Amino acid sequence: MLKKEELQRYNRQIILPEVGINGQNMLKNASVLMIGAGGLGCPVLQYLAAAGVGKIGIVDRDVVDISNLQRQILYNAADVGKPKARVAKQKLEALNPHIFIQEYQVKLSAENAESIINEYDIVIDGSDNFTTRYLVNDTCVDLGKPLVFGSIFKFEGHVAVFNYQGGPNYRDVFPEPPADDEVPNCDEIGVIGVLPGIIGTYMANEVIKIICGLGEVLSGKFLALNMLDNSMTVFNVVKQTGTTTQKQQSKIEEPVLNQEISMDTVNNWVQQEPENICLIDVRETYEYEDFNIGGINIPLYELTERIDTLPVNKKLVFYCQTGQRSRMAIQLIKSKYTGEMYSVKNGIFQ
Repeated sequence: MLKKEELQRYNRQIILPEVGINGQNMLKNASVLMIGAGGLGCPVLQYLAAAGVGKIGIVDRDVVDISNLQRQILYNAADVGKPKARVAKQKLEALNPHIFIQEYQVKLSAENAESIINEYDIVIDGSDNFTTRYLVNDTCVDLGKPLVFGSIFKFEGHVAVFNYQGGPNYRDVFPEPPADDEVPNCDEIGVIGVLPGIIGTYMANEVIKIICGLGEVLSGKFLALNMLDNSMTVFNVVKQTGTTTQKQQSKIEEPVLNQEISMDTVNNWVQQEPENICLIDVRETYEYEDFNIGGINIPLYELTERIDTLPVNKKLVFYCQTGQRSRMAIQLIKSKYTGEMYSVKNGIFQ
């Protein structure tokens, strides 16, 4: 039951016919878990707390660093050196005293993931490493929890909702993780400060839609935004029959087939059978012009539109900087393209 002060606080939200009193009560009764209180976690936490989500969990064992302040707008200079989860809890409680905040100053691991995640209705992944992403995804699949996902890279951001009402999960887009040390993070490659704010608010919006049953949730879809050219593309994600979580993999003998090849293999193919290979750089044009290993340039966002231009009698070898976009390229067109396709594992800067 909403208190008088809550009715006043959430008035602009409640007067929306799509939300109303019932929707606001749904928000109050909901529980969400935020993995990571960094660039993505900050805007997600602020907007969900302001919207009146009744219980919010925060998993983060890091402390605030001065380099965080460029984009992690929940913190200020006085917070440097303090635990992010603790500071976030205090500031969110100051923002909205009508909600409950639970902090977890721990690293999410195989030992604690299930017990923590099981306490919440919805999980939000704002982590910055593949180990955590796959752990969160697999635990959500095993527990039947919807997962709101976001990621940022330089000027690009991605948003998706996984494992929602039987829909696809993260492994349906990226079946296998690369090693952590093979993929650069924001500390190594950089990120424009406003990007996590933009992506984070998209993520918070998806959470509110799920809780209140509003609109069309990004389930079975992968939203990609590029801040340099203001492009926005929504890719369809198909649920695959061969993907398995880590727990499920321990029960099977045959490994999941992947289509990744090494740069050594690419070089051998180019030398031995150049007429049978079509190299395709799926990075942005400015990245291709700066450096490439040959072939043609089709930015990932244009791939589905240009599928008819791809040769069917050659091996398609997609490549990018880290191997992430090239793997997605195969996922995007595998249902429409019948020829051989490969992704350069770990990208061209391995």
